[in-house]
Amino acid sequence: MNSPALDPITLEVVRNKLEGIANEMQLTLLRSSFSPIVKEGLDASASLFSIEGETLAQAIAVPIHLATLIPVVRTILAKYPPESMREGDIYILNDPYHGGTHLPDIALVMPVFRQGRPFALSCAMTHHQDVGGMSPGSVPTTATEIFQEGVRIPALKLREAGRFNDTLIDLLKLNVRMPDSFMGDLNAQIAACTVGARRLGALAEAHGDNLLRAIFAELLDRSERMTRAALRQIPEGTYRYVDYLDNDGIELDRTVAIAVAVTVRDGRLICDFSGTAPQVRGPFNCVPSGAMAAACFAVRAMTDPGIPTNGGCFRPIELRLPEGSIVNPKEPAPVNSRTATIKRITGCILGALKEALPDRLPADGAGELLVLAFGGARSDGSRYVVGELIAGGSGAALGHDGIDAIETDATNCMNLPAEAMELEAPIRVLRSELRRDSGGDGEFRGGLGCVREYQVLAGEVRLTHRGERHVHPARGAAGGGAGALAHSRIRRADGREEVIPSKLMTTLHPGDRLIVETAGGGGWGDPTKRDPDARLADRANGKVSATPCDDLASLVAGIADDNRHEETVWGKPAGKEGW
Repeated sequence: MNSPALDPITLEVVRNKLEGIANEMQLTLLRSSFSPIVKEGLDASASLFSIEGETLAQAIAVPIHLATLIPVVRTILAKYPPESMREGDIYILNDPYHGGTHLPDIALVMPVFRQGRPFALSCAMTHHQDVGGMSPGSVPTTATEIFQEGVRIPALKLREAGRFNDTLIDLLKLNVRMPDSFMGDLNAQIAACTVGARRLGALAEAHGDNLLRAIFAELLDRSERMTRAALRQIPEGTYRYVDYLDNDGIELDRTVAIAVAVTVRDGRLICDFSGTAPQVRGPFNCVPSGAMAAACFAVRAMTDPGIPTNGGCFRPIELRLPEGSIVNPKEPAPVNSRTATIKRITGCILGALKEALPDRLPADGAGELLVLAFGGARSDGSRYVVGELIAGGSGAALGHDGIDAIETDATNCMNLPAEAMELEAPIRVLRSELRRDSGGDGEFRGGLGCVREYQVLAGEVRLTHRGERHVHPARGAAGGGAGALAHSRIRRADGREEVIPSKLMTTLHPGDRLIVETAGGGGWGDPTKRDPDARLADRANGKVSATPCDDLASLVAGIADDNRHEETVWGKPAGKEGW
């Protein structure tokens, strides 16, 4: 039972206020940012932490960021303990080997004070479009050490007692390709942290410092209890799964295994990555915070969405990450492409648990965040760097088709509108459409990937192409088919066409076109059991082609059984061609 001071109504009111503050911070961050990858792609996140370093609330944003902020905060607290903090301080960090994730993700942490003492932390993490390094966009697929990936920032004071560290700012601006955009995004992070600090201060004023701290502790404990109870509903046992990255960006003909054994026991989830590949030469290594982000997302995906998402949810999770493996590399291994690895880790954890929860978890999704970085100079000599984040299809599940062209699992970002791309760079978007026939067949169809086509209008453009699922497709479940493999190609201005691997750095010239086709999600269930109405609707919508593989007998039987198709299938007679 709660004490009278911690009644359920007060707890729920404060919980919702904390989540509201985090979401207001997120809106501030997105609306104030300069880079398209943030204001359009939504690659940024905001959250609130206790002064002890546990997550109190997080915005509806990028799951990959929100769990990875935990080691950021703990690293900063270890170097700058609360008793050393002063009002007006802001801390900055991006170094993966000292709490960060990869160099483009820069975190700011602002202490929140009451009566001269810090009692909470307001945090914002943003993917900066460029942080230096060997390629525009700072995501080089050919990096072999972290020093090639950009500027490394250990835990430092960006602002001390209200005064900015101009020396540090000058150093950072000198090492990035677009200093004005960089500073614009950094200022947006400061604005978001400031909003969080002000709102938390007002919340403490309304409820009192001591009561608010007690509420923080109870909310964390309650989420832990609820998460453990949910995990106890999963049959105990050890479940295994393995999936693969296409390659490491260096050895293009060698796949990279991600293997996990997930043990569910007494309200705990233990993820053992013994058997996972050793760290690789290329930039697909992932520091432990990334594996934790994947596991945290998997737990939240399997448990009641009504459980408050805070640090209590993460307490039942244990990771076993072999040192020197791709999920726990040794410095100075490159890590800029760790997003692909995190997505594969997430898929493996959920894939393993499909054995325990076959009717609750979907088939494999595309597990692909196709990252494109275009960089060059405009006609006036000014530099541009613009990034694209392109989705694939999600896996189907019992009772549901997969979702088309969605950022599956731990990323949750968006592609750029064509207009935003064309405003930033001399590049035209010629096509943006769903990829027909890319979803795995099944009683429930996998989600479709998408097609995007770009044309260079002027100047040389440095391209970084970082994709997945060109070699290993998203597997179906319960007899469903695999999703289509991804496929990319360059059509040169002279008509030559080059099929390109999933990882590539190259130069595009005026008139050249890049065509990318992302992977589809796996299907669920026996394809012969698919509802004829659903097959007909797929054809009507152009999601699948009319092929000899169609179960025409079922379609005809369905039409004969229900004459309403003549009027209701998208306003066209069901027996006509030309969809």
